[in-house]
Amino acid sequence: MKLVPFIAAMAGGFMLSTAAMAAEAPGAAELASKLSELQQDGNTFIRVKMIVSSPANPSDPKTTLQLQIKSRRSAGQTDVLYQVLFPKDRKGEAVLINSSGSGATFTPPDKVQSFDASKFKDSLFGSDLSVEDVSDNFFAWKDQTLAGSENIGNVSCQILESRPKGARSSYVLVKSWIDTKRMVPLRVEKYGAGNQLVRRIDTSDVANVDGRNVLAMLVIRRPGHATATEMDGSRIKRGVSYTDADFSPEGLKNLNGPKGGE
Repeated sequence: MKLVPFIAAMAGGFMLSTAAMAAEAPGAAELASKLSELQQDGNTFIRVKMIVSSPANPSDPKTTLQLQIKSRRSAGQTDVLYQVLFPKDRKGEAVLINSSGSGATFTPPDKVQSFDASKFKDSLFGSDLSVEDVSDNFFAWKDQTLAGSENIGNVSCQILESRPKGARSSYVLVKSWIDTKRMVPLRVEKYGAGNQLVRRIDTSDVANVDGRNVLAMLVIRRPGHATATEMDGSRIKRGVSYTDADFSPEGLKNLNGPKGGE
């Protein structure tokens, strides 16, 4: 099954999936609520390929990482663990983000280092994604408005504008181009202080698997940076079993997959 988590992207961080929905266009609050619910997908285990292209660096123009992602997401809790499986010299590197707004990193063989929200702007494994991007849910913010419609390719999308207003975020505005028929975002733009565009996330492939529309490939770019990051999904298991220990500093060291799921 091919798909990736939405970011918070990006899924987060970022996975969105849905069965067929009514064609009637919802209002801003209803649309955001549906998208937020789709992110709260319980316990999942995902394998993805992350490719970071650096054309300005001829000695190392492309870095490819195989990752596994352990996550549990609900209305009141978000815990996400990213772990590197490949290449061999980086195997075991890990980043943990807890719903408390804190996290930890692991660098083999035994270095565990905790961090707070001040580090959420840091890059995830040297990619164009930040730590914050793979754990936030801006669709859950209270301030949601519609800003018209625009085509992405040949698909008409509703433009949803999300503002934190009291929520913890380094972004002041997130704009999402939503394909309301498939209920997936085809583009997300994130703006920082001064309404400066910080990141653009484009969906380059949407797949329908078992009646669900899923994001199969994402491309992330940052204005003013030569790099670009591609996230290519490969496998997902839902309904797996996790304990609190899986999302603890010690859990960062455990590369075993979870039990159960389908």
